Amino acid sequence: MFARIFKPAKTAMQSGRAKTTQWVLEFEAATARRIDPLMGWTSADETASGQVRLKFDSQEEAVAYAERNKLPFRIDAPRVQIPNPKAYSDNFAFQRRKPWTH
Repeated sequence: MFARIFKPAKTAMQSGRAKTTQWVLEFEAATARRIDPLMGWTSADETASGQVRLKFDSQEEAVAYAERNKLPFRIDAPRVQIPNPKAYSDNFAFQRRKPWTH
């Protein structure tokens, strides 16, 4: 089993950054998922690939856990989000590229 260590991104359904401070160790699937011919459900051979997610307070703790249990792992660095400041008055600026209409 191969493990992936990453910091989860902010979901699109919230404006805050909840649940993005911890690091997650997640196992990647060794085999591809397949569709059950009878029910049409997607299934996998192993439980760890889709259901086991370990959370750690820091990246070092996650790496130490993987090394202690002799798990091969990959670290995905978190992407830095650059804030794009906006003001309401920019909707009515003369330099606006498109006219403001309803």
